[in-house]
Amino acid sequence: MSPSWTDFCTTLGIALLVAALVAVATAVAVRVLARRSPVAQHLSRTAAIPFRILLVVIACGVAIGRDAPWSGREDLGQAIQLAVRIGIIVSASWLVAALVAVAGRLSLRRYRVDVPDNRVARRARTQVLVIRRLTLMVIVVLAAGAVLLSFPGASAVGTSVLASAGVISIVAALAAQSTLGNVIAGIQIAFSDSIRFDDAVIVEDEWGWVEEITLSYVVVRLWDDRRMVLPSTYFTTTPFQNWTRNHSGAARIGRLRPRLAGQP
Repeated sequence: MSPSWTDFCTTLGIALLVAALVAVATAVAVRVLARRSPVAQHLSRTAAIPFRILLVVIACGVAIGRDAPWSGREDLGQAIQLAVRIGIIVSASWLVAALVAVAGRLSLRRYRVDVPDNRVARRARTQVLVIRRLTLMVIVVLAAGAVLLSFPGASAVGTSVLASAGVISIVAALAAQSTLGNVIAGIQIAFSDSIRFDDAVIVEDEWGWVEEITLSYVVVRLWDDRRMVLPSTYFTTTPFQNWTRNHSGAARIGRLRPRLAGQP
């Protein structure tokens, strides 16, 4: 005899109540720890929502697995199970991304760039930011792949597409060559120490400070508060001047003014 809707609602209510109790207990424990630990403070602000959503989705999955009142409608059951599976993948990926963001933020707290000797701090900040963006990109790609593979028949469709995608892959590789080149250049910048966050540089006959380094582009804040956005490959293929590569004093940028004709 298949379970009734009453049994299903009862099981679902119990599962959601357990999830709520776990969420409340975790929140109380994190708040207590947050009084002494900055890690708990960041976790309470960043990871609370995806953690609660994950608990709710898992509770729904448990209830569906125990009491499913739609035994005569396989299509409805498969659709609901698919939705729960996708919800678990998305919420779990969101939670992992939040934990990565917290880890990166806490790593940056150890390195201060507002001190005179900040060369090591600027290098560490550059590497942490690039690694965090790369990790988040990998999480998104893996989550998207897991969601696609959750659909029935996705493996067979993927196999047939890959078997007939020889020419398409070559065209796509050529089209994405510039993008992939910028990503590789961004990783190279992070670990080659050619430029770092807050470096004083001269690019395209303009001087300024490195304001942001991503996997695909670098933002330079110019002397007149303009922003010059350059692809990452620019700093691996084009000569440029870095006035603070071996020094920590960003104040040395003031010496650039007399060297640049035509600029105030």
